[in-house]
Amino acid sequence: MSNEELQAWVESVSLKSFGVPFRHKATFNRRLSSTGGRYFLKSHHIEINPHQLAANGPEEVEKIIKHELCHYHLHLAGRGYRHRDPDFKQLLQAVGGSRFCKSLPAAKPAGRKPEPYRYKLRCGACGTEYLRKRKMNPARYRCGRCSGRLTLLQLDSPKKS
Repeated sequence: MSNEELQAWVESVSLKSFGVPFRHKATFNRRLSSTGGRYFLKSHHIEINPHQLAANGPEEVEKIIKHELCHYHLHLAGRGYRHRDPDFKQLLQAVGGSRFCKSLPAAKPAGRKPEPYRYKLRCGACGTEYLRKRKMNPARYRCGRCSGRLTLLQLDSPKKS
């Protein structure tokens, strides 16, 4: 979906749900990671996270658009536009917007491989095993289950190719 299609979508949702036109700019922002969208107080523009569209579908993004439009219309009307304000909560519930966006699936860091476990600690009393990535002195620690003594075992490190 392009920014022009998003702009038309936001304008239609604004007219349909709020009865007031949206006269500013709506765009996608790929850099958003933990939020569904945001509203700018100074410019009155709205940004939407395109990853939400890919992960959760258009129904969820429409709820995010309604959430941001609640901020927009209340701010321009001079009423309480913050999340904690009763005006915002009432309008959000009336139009069917979402209070929080659904979380996105965890992104894997680019180019990084998880470091394998290289060490294993074993309790001499109960046999509980603990995997560690970094070497440690087992004489300074005890088992979390039974307070028994720990012994350090080195695992076979994977061969790098």
